[in-house]
Amino acid sequence: MAVDLHTHSSASDGSDPPATVVRRAADAGLSALALTDHDNLDGIPEARAAADELGLTLIAGTELSVEWSTGPMHLLVYFLEPGPGPLQDAMVEIRRGRDDRNHRLAERLRTLGLDVTYEEVAAEAGGSGVGRPHFAAVMVSKGYVPDISAAFDRYLAAGRPGYEPRMRLDAESAIRLARESAAIPVIAHPHTLGVGVDDYNTAFRSLTDVGLGGIECYYGEYSPELREHLAGVAQSLGIIATGGSDYHGTYKQDLDIGTGRGDLVVPDSAAEALFAAHAASQ
Repeated sequence: MAVDLHTHSSASDGSDPPATVVRRAADAGLSALALTDHDNLDGIPEARAAADELGLTLIAGTELSVEWSTGPMHLLVYFLEPGPGPLQDAMVEIRRGRDDRNHRLAERLRTLGLDVTYEEVAAEAGGSGVGRPHFAAVMVSKGYVPDISAAFDRYLAAGRPGYEPRMRLDAESAIRLARESAAIPVIAHPHTLGVGVDDYNTAFRSLTDVGLGGIECYYGEYSPELREHLAGVAQSLGIIATGGSDYHGTYKQDLDIGTGRGDLVVPDSAAEALFAAHAASQ
């Protein structure tokens, strides 16, 4: 059987409630699922209740945007449970910074002639986990852009007129806080980092030295050759080759849970290796 270790719900910037994400995973025949909403663990209790009912293994997690030497990096953090803890406490400040950014972003869009209010965006998000995809959805609904991708390309992506930065931890600090919280940190979609394919081994070695636990090797946008190359990098560094669809529901319509763009298979062994690493760290 296969697993999906990278999914998002309406607790952040996915369109489906957490229980629906779990049901979709069960319908896809997956044996395990990680819910990795951005900067929060709010969806975990609902997802866990659904997973228990359906007999699906759930890994609690989150996805953090952190600063690294080449720019922003995303870290998937597995086995991070709701409640107090070193990283959980830091995430409270991260969410406050995100909220400040969202208010600034609404103001910036209005200066660009786009009548998008924070209240409209919060309503699109359901009142929690507000992010740029929710801004994009409101922009689409008002006819400013044809689709969500265009909203990012024209306004919301880094370097575009509507972009607003937000608070981030540095990568090393985030990895250390994850380990102090009994969690396993993994680099998400490394192709976004501006590092050449042949340089991954060298680039990630210093992060491995401070506690990096894995690399997302099996990803929907990768060719089979790149997936195998990244798995080889993970093996050479002695860390775990993980993977997932990066499912967001209707906010990323070309990605299906479990299968990505149709050819993704993340093996059971990825989840088994995470469980083994987590048990060894206790």
